[in-house]
Amino acid sequence: MQLRFRSYGHGPALVVLHGLLGSSDNWHTLGNILGNHFHTFILDQRNHGRSPHADEFNYRVLAEDVREFLRQHGIRSAHVLGHSMGGKTAMQFALTYPNLVNKLVVVDIAPKPYPALHDEIPDVLTALDMRAYSSRQEVDNALTIRIPDVAMRQFLLKNLKRDESGSLHWKPNVGVIRDNYAAIAKAVVPSQAFPKPTLFVRSNRSGYVLDDDIPLITEMFADFKIVTLDAGHWIHAETPEEFGRIVLDFLEDSPPSGRHEE
Repeated sequence: MQLRFRSYGHGPALVVLHGLLGSSDNWHTLGNILGNHFHTFILDQRNHGRSPHADEFNYRVLAEDVREFLRQHGIRSAHVLGHSMGGKTAMQFALTYPNLVNKLVVVDIAPKPYPALHDEIPDVLTALDMRAYSSRQEVDNALTIRIPDVAMRQFLLKNLKRDESGSLHWKPNVGVIRDNYAAIAKAVVPSQAFPKPTLFVRSNRSGYVLDDDIPLITEMFADFKIVTLDAGHWIHAETPEEFGRIVLDFLEDSPPSGRHEE
């Protein structure tokens, strides 16, 4: 599979992986920040953004997509950063192919299974008859009853596109995402521990990464630190400058030694 991507800057390779129902478009600001120091590749994962759609959708194939991307672009190894679902893809990739990852950054997600936090969203999106709507505002109005959170709706509406006839469609493969949501909620499956430097950046508001998750993280990642920021789940969008500085300091600095928390 040939994933679509955005490319920023020059230097050592850094691969960035977005979250569920996100895309490379959500990372443009960080692409510019990180691209000043690294050749930053922001991927559209399968069934998202402009990348191809496929029926198989789980962390094993998402990790294989990253491996194939590196092969296609002649990248022998890279730093890898992933947010939420992309963070799990990044962890699965690092645990499966540690020789291909230099340093790992995981943003507001742990390697554990998660309850169905937003499992209703793919159902809502697939239930909409898009032929009935001619504008973004009309779709927003239709989503309001089931998804009252304005910020969430605005995030989802970034996934709208028009085809050649002008009709509105979802860019993500919302049917496959709905049918495979349970697979995306599952834990990362380690084939071995990842021995290289790893940074977990977590939110102090979202509840996605808890102190209770640290023992599991310790089992899978031998050399890690955790940084907690005052933000919601979309840390990179809410605090791009602070987030970018923390990531760059980690990637450009000497590796952490053992467990450390800030």
